[in-house]
Amino acid sequence: MTRTSLITGFLGSGKTTTIRHLLAHKDPAEKWAVLVNEFGEVGIDGALMADSGALLKEIPGGCMCCVNGLPMQVGLNTLLRQGKPDRLLIEPTGLGHPKQILDMLTSAVYEPYIDLRATLCLLDPRQLLDEKYVANDNFRDQLAAADIIVANKQDRSDAASLAALNAWRDEYAADRELVFATQGEIDPALLDKPRLNLRELPASAHHAHSHATRSGLAALSLPGNQRWRRSLNSGQGHHACGWIFDADTVFDTIGILEWARLAPAERVKGVLRIPEGLVRINRQGQDFHIETQSAPPPDSRIELITASETDWNALQSALLKLRLDTSL
Repeated sequence: MTRTSLITGFLGSGKTTTIRHLLAHKDPAEKWAVLVNEFGEVGIDGALMADSGALLKEIPGGCMCCVNGLPMQVGLNTLLRQGKPDRLLIEPTGLGHPKQILDMLTSAVYEPYIDLRATLCLLDPRQLLDEKYVANDNFRDQLAAADIIVANKQDRSDAASLAALNAWRDEYAADRELVFATQGEIDPALLDKPRLNLRELPASAHHAHSHATRSGLAALSLPGNQRWRRSLNSGQGHHACGWIFDADTVFDTIGILEWARLAPAERVKGVLRIPEGLVRINRQGQDFHIETQSAPPPDSRIELITASETDWNALQSALLKLRLDTSL
């Protein structure tokens, strides 16, 4: 059986960063796999974890309320039956609801394959000060479903957010484990804690949303000789726009960093080719993190998520001008 952990958390809480940390500290003798379900269409999280050495399956453009759809089951079945990993980490979209994924993982059909361990929920304590998050059913139910709450981004927390965290814990999670982390650096031993939280969750109230037409998992590649494309997704009160560019497209380093920093979006994630190699971009609100690497990526991807309608065409026009070969 595959030891399986669900790692949840609302948009920008640090799920992917946490998983990258766990993969970097895994037992080298073990085979690990990661199943990622993203709200957007272009598959940024997979690109962020491409050098981890883990088996990886991405389900783009989805949400956990649609987890029983065929692409999700195909991805899970492929990892379990063909990959036969020792451990599986599942990262749902930050806008998703945990009920259906937990129902599926605990169903009879997966009982011979999955040993479900504790559910971890990443939380940026500052979100508890914002009514937009606190009033969101999915945000509340992700926390309600967790066995372990990971109060992440401690380097960004202040007295007000820590006070809000303590008050929230006293009211809603006094019986559950709370750990603190910076940059998702948690003890891998947390993955082997037992699943004890069996409370019944309500179904998601935010089910209506649109999906672009695509074939299976093929949303992750460029068709034919196309040099770039744009993909859109919307639902659950949010809008996503992502771009994917071919391997030969190179972006101006300073220009792309400024574009990502100033874009009118709550969330920006990307892996892009630059003259120096590649840059990973991870922005949540005003928190802006970058990493560079000398090896170029197989392609370039960047995605924005907003809570309001945005002029994607204007952003795209500015983005395209940052390509160093303007003939592209």
